Amino acid sequence: MKEIFIILVIICLSNSMHAQETYIHCGTIIDVENKKSLEEQTIIVNGEKIIEIKNGYATAPNDTEVINLKNMTVMPGFMDMHVHIEHESRPKTYEEKFRLEDTDVALEATVYCKRTLNAGFTTVRDLGGSGVNVSLRKAINKGFIDGPRIYTAEKSIATTGGHADPTNGVKSELKGNPGPKDGVINSVEDAYKAVRQRYKNGADCIKITATGGVLSVAKDGSGPQFTLEEVQAVVKAAKDYGMTTSAHAHGVEGMQRAIIGGITSIEHGTLMDQETMDLMKKHGTYLVPTISAGKFVAEKAEIPGYFPPIIVPKAIKIGAQIQVTFGEAYKAGVKIAFGTDSGVSAHGDNAKEFVFMVEAGMPEIEAIQSATINAADLLNIKEKLGSLSVGKLADIVAVKGDPLKDISILQNINFVMKNGQVYKMEE
Repeated sequence: MKEIFIILVIICLSNSMHAQETYIHCGTIIDVENKKSLEEQTIIVNGEKIIEIKNGYATAPNDTEVINLKNMTVMPGFMDMHVHIEHESRPKTYEEKFRLEDTDVALEATVYCKRTLNAGFTTVRDLGGSGVNVSLRKAINKGFIDGPRIYTAEKSIATTGGHADPTNGVKSELKGNPGPKDGVINSVEDAYKAVRQRYKNGADCIKITATGGVLSVAKDGSGPQFTLEEVQAVVKAAKDYGMTTSAHAHGVEGMQRAIIGGITSIEHGTLMDQETMDLMKKHGTYLVPTISAGKFVAEKAEIPGYFPPIIVPKAIKIGAQIQVTFGEAYKAGVKIAFGTDSGVSAHGDNAKEFVFMVEAGMPEIEAIQSATINAADLLNIKEKLGSLSVGKLADIVAVKGDPLKDISILQNINFVMKNGQVYKMEE
């Protein structure tokens, strides 16, 4: 009797395991690690992970789900390394920070999260928002809302008056004296405290604003705003807590301080010169170009009243340069990870960045690598994401046509799976 019971348990467990399996018949798989296409493959998913990849269209066991992607090109889920998932640029953006409650921001953000996931971006790195970021991450992880996997920097770290000082542009009685708790530092000691506060608040990574910025209500858009010692302190503190770092940077001096200080990635990098590119190669620093944001702000700056007047000249100068600089950095051999700055540009339009990268001289396969294996490397998560490999999470996207011949088709994703769950399936 005991033996029969054991056999029945084994059968039930076996059936349960098969019930969790999904067979995905793929017309073409892009092998991002080896830069090649594989025809007629079957990906077998069990639960959240890929457990096997077979040549040909494997026959599935009875009662096993089969997904037919035979007429599609299949890739790893895309990863955007620079978004602001809480908001989206519009003429009233600067006014709304005084009017919207965190609950308003969170509810709007659920729409942006779903849009991003449906565009094929299953993972994002949010580089500057609020505690809403952390709540969104939790809600997505628990399955309460649909959205990409979020790695958040929570509040960006700035210097007094610098890009990401939350009181820039407000009247005197509202300026106050924000400090490390608010993400504003002015010393090495402040730097440690600000990083530790971000960790306490639930951040996964750290962002500093190493130079002035385009969209802050301040005159300077490129000058350095952190000392080398402050950058080094941020990086050391972040490493203590197991976090990677990023630096918003447009101008050369601020960029170079960030690179020498050990920052993991430079965001934008608009005005970098050859010496800066050489430094990035020496230190292994990634560039996250955000061409989409540059094009967006340059276009909107031509519309009277869209931005406050102090921002317009910065948007025209910086915005027009980002794509050119990206092309030069790519040709120089700087490591590239995909990033759009969505939130400045529209959420869901993330794949336009692929087109802009290819326009600037990057081959299609390398543009796809930048949003998959390179992005996973930047986040230190290559062991679980970034390629279609056995043992990795089943983040899978598919599109009709061949993006290696026409990268623009990635703007119309037909299939999205994240963690083994299908979120989008269009014939």
